[in-house]
Amino acid sequence: MSKYAVTTGIQNAPVKTVLYGPEGIGKSTFASHFPNPVFIDTEGGTKRLNVKRLPQPTSWAMLLDEVAEVRKGSVPCGTLVIDTADWAERLCIQAVCAKAKVNGIEDFGYGKGYTYVKEEFGKLLDALEEVLQAGHNVVVLAHAAITKFEQPDAVGNYDRWSMKTSKQVAPLLREWCDMLLFANYKTVVEKVGDGKNAKSKASGGRRVLYTAHHPCWDAKNRFDLPEEVPFDYASIAACIPGAMSAQAPKPEPQPRSQPEADILPSPQQEAKPVAQPQPAPLQESSEKNVLLSLGVPEKLAALMSANKVSCEELQCVVGKRGYFPEDMPIKDYPADFVEGCLIAAWPQVFQMVLDNRDIPF
Repeated sequence: MSKYAVTTGIQNAPVKTVLYGPEGIGKSTFASHFPNPVFIDTEGGTKRLNVKRLPQPTSWAMLLDEVAEVRKGSVPCGTLVIDTADWAERLCIQAVCAKAKVNGIEDFGYGKGYTYVKEEFGKLLDALEEVLQAGHNVVVLAHAAITKFEQPDAVGNYDRWSMKTSKQVAPLLREWCDMLLFANYKTVVEKVGDGKNAKSKASGGRRVLYTAHHPCWDAKNRFDLPEEVPFDYASIAACIPGAMSAQAPKPEPQPRSQPEADILPSPQQEAKPVAQPQPAPLQESSEKNVLLSLGVPEKLAALMSANKVSCEELQCVVGKRGYFPEDMPIKDYPADFVEGCLIAAWPQVFQMVLDNRDIPF
């Protein structure tokens, strides 16, 4: 008789998730809907979100210590979010260089520095495993970058999306997680015109989440999810322990942050007075219902209906400022962009709409 017990069946255990995608797509907002999340924000990107966070770590040792505090139960939470892995790796590289008393990672010689970084970064994953064993879900966010990839059994190379970490750290994260999710904008390229005058035009911009491997990106999941789902937490909520009982935090309007300030006029430009929305009469209420049916968030729909702003007019302003494609539906805008830019700075946004109306055709 064996001294080890044999178990069977599915085990209900905390889930370790890695989510990566282009900057600004809404990774932090997505992670904020996990059960009772606490963020370790290595890059300061959650300032616009109404979430719980630990102090921004200024060193690798501080980052590991904060993870240890969560494991001990000193920081009550249901999910620990590391935001982001590539910025955490920066702290790791600084620690490795300081320990060896070198100025940069390349001073170790060809490839040696990143080998040391891989070993040191493994300590973070070991610490996150202890957080999982303590009953907490873990989410690691990362930025995405387009890199060249060459298959050993094929001739030539091609571009693909990958995590914006070193080539040594990325495989550690891919192997470690239960779900490797890739978020991106799904863009359709169409041919316009005939013959030699035909041109390619991009349309779409809907945010989607990929859960399975593809030649152009890495992804995986252990929950039999569809290969492509909407970029919404509801798409994976059934896979996360505690998701049904957890209440997703409601974003609150916050003062605008510096990166989003360029949607507003410069200090030298004074926005023209804009009438504030009054209690909506019956006609405005009907217009608001139409906007809501198109997926426009309620607060934004109220402002648009009160000021007689159509979806096309708002999309035109957003497109001209270079935030998202002009034909991208408002319902697909990230929540933090809607709250932080469109709603918080509505008088200036509305003025841009009025200025566009004044352009003669």
